[in-house]
Amino acid sequence: MGTKILKPKPEGFLKRLKVDHLVPVIICALAIPLSMSMWLFNVGYSYIKENSRYEEHLDIHPTRWLVASFICVSIATYGLKKKSLSISGAVFGFVVGLVLTIASYSFLACLFAFFMTSSKATKFRGKLKSKLEDDYKEGGQRSWIHVLCNGGMATQLGLLYLLDVGCGERPIDFSNDYRPSWLAMGILGSFACCNGDTWASELGSVMSHGDPFLITTRKKVPCGTNGGITIMGTILSGVGGLVVGAANYVVVVYFTDATILSVSPPQWPILVVGFIGGLFGSMFDSLLGATLQYSGIDASGKIVSAPGKGIKHISGRKVLDNHSVNLISSVVMGFVMPYIAMYLWPQL
Repeated sequence: MGTKILKPKPEGFLKRLKVDHLVPVIICALAIPLSMSMWLFNVGYSYIKENSRYEEHLDIHPTRWLVASFICVSIATYGLKKKSLSISGAVFGFVVGLVLTIASYSFLACLFAFFMTSSKATKFRGKLKSKLEDDYKEGGQRSWIHVLCNGGMATQLGLLYLLDVGCGERPIDFSNDYRPSWLAMGILGSFACCNGDTWASELGSVMSHGDPFLITTRKKVPCGTNGGITIMGTILSGVGGLVVGAANYVVVVYFTDATILSVSPPQWPILVVGFIGGLFGSMFDSLLGATLQYSGIDASGKIVSAPGKGIKHISGRKVLDNHSVNLISSVVMGFVMPYIAMYLWPQL
């Protein structure tokens, strides 16, 4: 019987193994002192502002600081490791996540659902997308500008929630708890819009059969054209928003105090708000893309976003870029969806 010879593992594998083992240690080493320092700052601020009307709102429990720091560092680290985030994107993502997690875990659920599913959607059939789009970036890595345009509106609403309401999970009740409900539905609408648009463009472009048509003229256009939509992409936009709404709904139902929840209106309209936010947000994004965003096709058949020599114009004017369109869409849906939600909510 021969002796089995063990081959040495490649050096690169050993380095990667060591790094993977160190990741949990690094996350804990960063999250714990970070959460404690922020809690101490919070205590000091509350003491200085003890006569302020915000004193009670800003008294955040150290456990929430710890959970927020740990989760946000973990998400940022995961994004860097999977190349879903650049360094600047990870830093800005940490700030966005921290604000939303401290305000309410239901807001974190919206962010998490958007980040995870949109990252997967962006990487889906990446080789095919690279042949269609001139500015396609392999891996879908997001920089600070991506985070700002997709999460900026939600972060501002989260800050307003902290200052006006405080932190904690609350059921949606426009009759008795108007301001928290309005802000919560604004955050949901903003993230549902972003996720719906991402699902429509990233999945719809490679899953639909046939070329899309322009939302303004219904004329057939090449795949990847700004403002081009498909039946499959439209359906997926609603599903993408629904996923964000479902994440929000689960946290509200399971993390809200049972006594408060029992005397509140039913929370199922959260799912409808998510679906509508994804659907309407994607359509509004497409409308802006078809009119205020330039689309052309070069000699190789790739879609480009700027005019130039040898570029054939397809639609739109060079007024906005993709980041601007995303930002405007998320802001508009963040303002519109709370008012739509008020008409959807059953009253007790």
